[in-house]
Amino acid sequence: MRKIFTLCCLLLAAMARPSQAQELNAVVAITQENTTVTDPALIAQLQARITEFLNGRSWTKQSYQQAERIKLRMFIGLTNAQNGTYQATMRLIATRPVYGTSYETNLLNINDRSFNFIYTPQIQLDYSPSNFVNNLSSLLAFYAYMVIGADQDTFSRLGGTIYYDQARVILQYSASQTTEPDAGWTDTSPRNRYWLLNNLTDPQLEAFRTGLYAYYRQGMDIFIEKPDEARTSILAALTGIQKANTVRPSTLFVRAFFDAKADEITNIFRTSTDSQQKQQLIALLTDVDPGNLAKYQTVIRQ
Repeated sequence: MRKIFTLCCLLLAAMARPSQAQELNAVVAITQENTTVTDPALIAQLQARITEFLNGRSWTKQSYQQAERIKLRMFIGLTNAQNGTYQATMRLIATRPVYGTSYETNLLNINDRSFNFIYTPQIQLDYSPSNFVNNLSSLLAFYAYMVIGADQDTFSRLGGTIYYDQARVILQYSASQTTEPDAGWTDTSPRNRYWLLNNLTDPQLEAFRTGLYAYYRQGMDIFIEKPDEARTSILAALTGIQKANTVRPSTLFVRAFFDAKADEITNIFRTSTDSQQKQQLIALLTDVDPGNLAKYQTVIRQ
């Protein structure tokens, strides 16, 4: 399915590219928010190593073409730095192309407020599928698999399961190590990476993941040719997400979904001529995403 999706992109680009092993096309930016690092070259080196870590390895056994690589931006804000120990926040935004268009839709928009690690020029970033190397490597590998899993969920129902399983292995061995204790790997906070993964893979919340497939593959990817059918699929997807939210209100992943999608959902339904559908949408979103209600209400003013 993925190869069919990207064939159009490859033909339009008019370039024959060899198959690529790498799945990610990441851009990394590191800023100093509330702290000063005396050696700017060290930060530049760290940024380059993180970029290479994400982009320079195979995370799956699939063969990705250049146009298929998942675009993501990672923003790391350093808040404290002492003797190679860094406290930071991280924001990750991943996008997915929409079939037959030049439009890229947000796939993930995640914030990690305890992205903490130890780094010196002597420390090598490396990944082991089953053993802890260092916390920065674990953090990066964990989010790599989260991005790939979410992307695969949009191309086939529950297609990301094996990648979430690998993210769980990373979470488990990172939580059990004592070299770099990190509460983000445990259930200490309802909005950390532990709960991000556990909520996403909870069988009771499966409607959220199947909703991703309906939203993207059955909705966004056919919107240009069949906008009414696409809106119907997207509304069905949002209904599934609402059901998942009823089972487990205000989970981190549902929050991240609407943070990434509020503007897009508004634009999709603003041009609909089905007033009943618009009213249904507003009622649904009032329940599941009241924080963005002002945006959604513009849909019925058209």
